[in-house]
Amino acid sequence: MTTVLSGLRQETISSLDRLSPNQQLLPLTAITNQRDRLEIGGCDVVELVEQYGSPLYILDEVSLRTACQQYRDALKQHYQGTSQVLYASKAWSCLAVCAIVGSEGLGIDVVSAGEILTALRAGVSSSLIYFHGNNKSVEELSYALESSCTVVVDNWHELKTLDRLAQEQTSKPRIMLRLTPGIECHTHEYIQTGHIDSKFGFDPNEIEAVFAFLAASSLNCIGIHAHIGSQIFELQPHQDIGGVMVQWFQLAGEKYGLQFSELNIGGGLGIRYVESDDPPSIEDWIKAVVAGVTEAFIGAGLPLPKLLCEPGRSLVGSTCVTAYTIGGSKTVPDIRTYITVDGGMSDNPRPITYQSQYRAVVANHMSAALSQTVTIAGKHCESGDILIKDIQLPTTNPGDILVVFGTGAYNYSMASNYNRLPKPAAVLVEGGASSLIIKRETREDLLRQDCLPERLCS
Repeated sequence: MTTVLSGLRQETISSLDRLSPNQQLLPLTAITNQRDRLEIGGCDVVELVEQYGSPLYILDEVSLRTACQQYRDALKQHYQGTSQVLYASKAWSCLAVCAIVGSEGLGIDVVSAGEILTALRAGVSSSLIYFHGNNKSVEELSYALESSCTVVVDNWHELKTLDRLAQEQTSKPRIMLRLTPGIECHTHEYIQTGHIDSKFGFDPNEIEAVFAFLAASSLNCIGIHAHIGSQIFELQPHQDIGGVMVQWFQLAGEKYGLQFSELNIGGGLGIRYVESDDPPSIEDWIKAVVAGVTEAFIGAGLPLPKLLCEPGRSLVGSTCVTAYTIGGSKTVPDIRTYITVDGGMSDNPRPITYQSQYRAVVANHMSAALSQTVTIAGKHCESGDILIKDIQLPTTNPGDILVVFGTGAYNYSMASNYNRLPKPAAVLVEGGASSLIIKRETREDLLRQDCLPERLCS
């Protein structure tokens, strides 16, 4: 039996793999230890900060592997055709994360040459790397073709460029088409990508012209791709994708002789950032997708395609926390008390960008009573640099360790050097051991790319 923190309650369960990581506020291995401190992966968070400094990203390997396994195994269990899970690495692209998901049999969804290089250096086979993006450069496309990646084509300019580049290849490049399915879902406006008015993908009224072009091209189009957004808690929109996509499979084959074999339905499953969030489990999401695709293709008399999905946030988001050191405080009478930390919008831009909400605890006083309502302010020169507004915490003192949950997705990957702050370190924890996976930047690193013209030198 294992004792873990589920939400903020300590519970005993028989196996961690019974929990869907995206439904948890904390990583699966989180507990309160005998010193009344938060422990993750068998490592005391306060001791991690003492060793590696703060802010500090702390990634729980058990949680990440469990999420990978649940996606992979649920697809194998519920889908009668072949399948492949791809990690949407824009959520967090680094060697360690890519190596872990690759070792669990997942491929990688990339959106730049840098992410291709990271996946390859992490040991992921190029046959399992799918290259997305709405404005891929000629240099990036050439690199993807040289690396034998599959390119997910987004627009006419890219399609024609690839056809020209294909003339120099010994074999036909593998591509997929990204199509806009026209499915709306309830999520933040900036992360809705499946509706008609989107910068991504070919519009439905272009499809026949695209198919005609492909039929006469030097490209090997293996299938189609759609994505309807992210941080989605609804199952129905994902179940509906199959019915939309099957008509394009049918049209491509019957009218243009294009034999598609792969269907990529994107990702989008949400995670639990705060107590009120209630996302479906990974398995329930897979079952909904499989039901929609299976019904649509069998109903159309078509063989089941190879089914691909691209989870990002729901794989890595809940597996990581960020530890900060608390500094001073300020009370505005009858309005608000601010508590400051040694990071903020440079290591987590999501609150100021998306108005995202988070949950946090004081890691060195886990059982202390929640005695005050405070706002957690970052250290940057921006009034909007607020990590969490109006959260209940125990009484805090300078030097206490504040841990913010659910920071694995789009935190490090969107981090900046705003105000010339070095980016934080990241550590991987498992079985009581910690490993540095990203070094902390130094002040000298901030100047590494700067060039000072000679005439400006004193």
